[in-house]
Amino acid sequence: MQISAVRDAIAAAAAAVVLPPGAGKLKCTGYVPDAVLAPCFFVGEVEVNFDKTMGRGTDELLFTCRVLAGRQDDRSSQRIIDALLSGSGPASLKAAIERARGAPGEMALGGLADDLHVQRVQGYRWFEHAGSTYVGAELVLKAIGDGST
Repeated sequence: MQISAVRDAIAAAAAAVVLPPGAGKLKCTGYVPDAVLAPCFFVGEVEVNFDKTMGRGTDELLFTCRVLAGRQDDRSSQRIIDALLSGSGPASLKAAIERARGAPGEMALGGLADDLHVQRVQGYRWFEHAGSTYVGAELVLKAIGDGST
């Protein structure tokens, strides 16, 4: 799997969410941005577990993604994050990203991975990014795919 291509495909999948009225549009990027325009989703760190099957057959990528909302006021920002972290619904990052898994038997992320799964949410808290503070959370995603490409 090519890490850069998978990052970009995850960000493109996340961009399909529809935020609650008045929340604006979610800005999505496959990389950590220099500056955040909230609300924002980005793919951060990646861990690579090579050789999950023999002969460079399968690698596993674990991505830590972040979603950040502005500080209009505590409640409205957290409601935006809550909607994005829901397991279903139009603003659900899990639902939007996992739609990119494809139909049964199809490759995920348009052929970039064998499968993709949003595993968990962690770290729901205040984040400092480029000198500003945002409320947000981390999502951990697992992608598995061909280790020889």
